[in-house]
Amino acid sequence: MQDNEYRQQRIENMEKLAEAGFPAYGGAFERTGTLAALHTNFEEGKQVKACGRIVAMRKMGKMAFAHISDGSAKFQLMVKKDLIGDDAFTAFKLLDLGDTIGVSGELFITRTEEQTIRVNEWTLLAKSLLPLPEKFHGLQDVETRYRQRELDLISNDEVMDLFKKRTAVLSEIRVFLAARGYFEVETPMIQQIAGGAAANPFKTHYQALSTDMYFRIAPELYLKRLIVGGMDRVFELNRNFRNEGLDRTHNPEFTALEIYEAYGDMRTMQELVQSLVTHLAEKIFGGLEVEWGGNTINLATPWNEITYHDLVCKHLGADWFDKSRDEAVAKADELDVLVDAEMDFEAVTHEIYEKTIEATLIQPTFVTRLPAHLVPLAKPCADDPSLVDVFELIIGGKEIAPAYSELNDALEQRRRFEEQAGGDSAKIDQDFLASLETGMPPTGGMGIGIDRLMMLLSGSDAIRDVILFPQLKPRKRVAAEETEETEG
Repeated sequence: MQDNEYRQQRIENMEKLAEAGFPAYGGAFERTGTLAALHTNFEEGKQVKACGRIVAMRKMGKMAFAHISDGSAKFQLMVKKDLIGDDAFTAFKLLDLGDTIGVSGELFITRTEEQTIRVNEWTLLAKSLLPLPEKFHGLQDVETRYRQRELDLISNDEVMDLFKKRTAVLSEIRVFLAARGYFEVETPMIQQIAGGAAANPFKTHYQALSTDMYFRIAPELYLKRLIVGGMDRVFELNRNFRNEGLDRTHNPEFTALEIYEAYGDMRTMQELVQSLVTHLAEKIFGGLEVEWGGNTINLATPWNEITYHDLVCKHLGADWFDKSRDEAVAKADELDVLVDAEMDFEAVTHEIYEKTIEATLIQPTFVTRLPAHLVPLAKPCADDPSLVDVFELIIGGKEIAPAYSELNDALEQRRRFEEQAGGDSAKIDQDFLASLETGMPPTGGMGIGIDRLMMLLSGSDAIRDVILFPQLKPRKRVAAEETEETEG
């Protein structure tokens, strides 16, 4: 990079600018408003101050035109030698694309009817030593887009718009839930027991207590303890961590919304998620139809509902649950679904469900009444204790939100935890069980993966497109793999 000719040229321009009285890194600049606000409140003849990064420039003898951007909008500048003086004009022509400047001047409309600032004075606020991505094609390299998201935001207006909408979604979720009487709370993100979900945790060590700790995989158990404590409606909107794979729909660090409502159940959560998602789609994305994964998805309610049993039988045959394990394994092989020798019939069935059946549910669908062994924190169905009163919301073939009528039978919860722990008492959250024995009212609970929800609402194909800084392979590893591919 030291030998890069473009960078060297910019350093030389920076030195010339400093000699001309324009040091490379200025101080605070008081502006009239954002560039978007200047467009909205445009008044010809008004004196304004504005600032932004130069993203385009045309130099024509005694006049120059430039466009600056501040992240809210772009605005045209007109710079004339007879208005700002010889020295300032000569210095202005030394500026490079990417430099950040502040200007003062008068608003007017050009002959091509473009809102413009006629510059009376300018100052350099920050020198850019590296060139911006080529302006006509934007930043195309996927690896660079994810590793240097700042360049992606500068170069691609649609990317900036997407992440502004993500911020709007998070804000609107909070407004929506607060209006329904939910309290936003914060629970520990570093925990002594990795509980609340079945996943591989990230492990760390707390030196002050000389004990191993875990980054949380879910906040569920703490939130339920707040329900026991009398906070009838709570939610947490924050990060979870799972030490598992990277793919188009999974990132090891992800944003999740978890909601719990005392005196509610799974049906309470059904109404809530339909209301919330349709509200976000209409208010922030402008409608209830979205294009995702090559499909047109209609979010208009009510959404479809089908039981797990009926859905499996629909795809695998009405007599599926009368078949043997060997027959189930044979079907898995036929569908190219990998299963291992330790899986029983129910596990093979669920593997087929997750790998093939789930993907067929394009329109919003609640899959209900799942087998009890799959969801150890859910309440049994009143008419069949082998099933639990839950739903998995599937849209576009992907799980968007699971919800339960929460198990509040303390003794049954202890039995399930002990069975799940396989005799290892260290894996059981005794504090949570003690809380349940204090008495938790009937409760509905739900989790929503915000990143995947953003994929749906924005029509994004990969989770990395909706996370500002997704996890990536280390640079050295990427370079080594590229070398191996080239040599191969």
